[in-house]
Amino acid sequence: MRKPRDIDAELKALAEKTKQLKERRVQQLGELVIATDADSIDAETLAGALLVIAETTDAARKESWRKRGAAFFQGKGGKAGKGAQGQPDRAHEADSSAAPA
Repeated sequence: MRKPRDIDAELKALAEKTKQLKERRVQQLGELVIATDADSIDAETLAGALLVIAETTDAARKESWRKRGAAFFQGKGGKAGKGAQGQPDRAHEADSSAAPA
């Protein structure tokens, strides 16, 4: 006869694993902010930029950002915000998200 499963213990272990994964995700997001030098930006500005990104529906722009991020992780992107190549589309993003006057 098989031993019955301890469902409560399994649920507790899964809850602990979920907590660890969430903590790891938060840590990695913080490391990403630091690695891209975005930690030098005030929290309100960073939050605003992230909100614009989250609200963007332009697939071409998202793909451009994705490629740039992939290049960053492959070591081809350099430091964020350095030089002319570090700032394409930034002026357009602010303009496109502003309400018409």
